[in-house]
Amino acid sequence: MNPNRYAGCCGAYCKTCKPFLEGVCKGCKIGFDTGERDINKAKCKIKLCCFRDKGKDTCADCSELESCNIIGEWYSKNGYKYRKYKEAVYYIKKNGYEKFFEIADNWKNAYGKFQ
Repeated sequence: MNPNRYAGCCGAYCKTCKPFLEGVCKGCKIGFDTGERDINKAKCKIKLCCFRDKGKDTCADCSELESCNIIGEWYSKNGYKYRKYKEAVYYIKKNGYEKFFEIADNWKNAYGKFQ
């Protein structure tokens, strides 16, 4: 199993999610990555672009991250979590998934601190 499936395309960390922990997750990649769920029925524009169309694990893997209107619009929404998800994607881009998961595995939410 690809451990990167626990990072949402947008930067959310899935392993802290209660539905995920209970095995009923309907999140970013679970089931879509195995074909159990039809990715074409997904409603999230970020997931469709990143995961379906470009075959990336997260937006951190995309060369168009800086100029992408889809993720840019989402990150510009009002709310703390959007800034934290953006921070996570840029952390992954700079430091890689392994370092991201070393930190994120200690979080209590879908986002957290990097220091």
